[in-house]
Amino acid sequence: MNLDEVFINQTGRLRSGWRLLVFLSAVLFIASFFGAIVREILTRLPIGFNENSLLSFIYPNFILLTVAIFVGWLCGKFLEGLPFRALGCWFTKNWFKDLSFGLVLGMVSILFAALIGIVFGGLSFELNRTSGQSAILLTLGISLAVFIIGAAAEEAFFRGYMLQTFARAKLAWLAIALTSLFFASAHLNNPNADYISILNTTLAGIWFGVAYLKTRNLWFVFGLHLMWNWAQGAFFGLPVSGITELTTAPLFRVSEPGIKQITGADYGIEGGIAATIAIIISTLIIWFLPFLKPTEEMLALTSEDKVLRKKES
Repeated sequence: MNLDEVFINQTGRLRSGWRLLVFLSAVLFIASFFGAIVREILTRLPIGFNENSLLSFIYPNFILLTVAIFVGWLCGKFLEGLPFRALGCWFTKNWFKDLSFGLVLGMVSILFAALIGIVFGGLSFELNRTSGQSAILLTLGISLAVFIIGAAAEEAFFRGYMLQTFARAKLAWLAIALTSLFFASAHLNNPNADYISILNTTLAGIWFGVAYLKTRNLWFVFGLHLMWNWAQGAFFGLPVSGITELTTAPLFRVSEPGIKQITGADYGIEGGIAATIAIIISTLIIWFLPFLKPTEEMLALTSEDKVLRKKES
């Protein structure tokens, strides 16, 4: 292999590994730059901004979402000659169907995990009678908005261009493995994280990666991710990856956390074996469902590198 082949593949384009590094470096630099500016502005405003305020959850994810989509589009356009819709976040055919099924399967998956926790781990819930109806509705609404931004940001970053450019190089499973490890590492410092929670977050990365591969758009995996987070926090009153500040008045409350190794206790269901089983089964369901498949357009845009035309060289 000569020096040119280290950087350029057989289609005449930059190799997928270098494309990933370009995307990752640009996103992290730009997001950090604007994140620091926004944080400095917020701390100077008389709005009581602190580490536990809603803004501290919203603004980093909103910046990450915007930057990941923008840089992903630029990388796709200039490094691979692709249109914006190749990212899978545009309103292409089947987007609403995939989003709807993702929301349904996300709810079913978290219900199944909770059921395992109830039956085998001693987990129990009670209706939230201490918070008023207004507080519960406010929690449902505000947490939905926050979780929408959070799930969209993580999917645009982890299952967006980073995974997709490897898929076009026939390295989708390597990309799923790498992005799953990146996804897990992003949760290492969450409150009460331990080895089971990190294992489950890695498995969740595989779960979401498989969901992307089956549809080749981000709508299905976004719905899956959103409903899993929103239902466990706002409906069941469970910590979401150790975080409880977003759902202070959930519909239900945990009356008995049960056996930590099964139910996750203070980390939430994602810290227990109940979630391990639910995620694995949900992944298998997604993989074998025959009606979950990409459109011909999205399959063509995400399956192989386009050959660089003469006039583009």
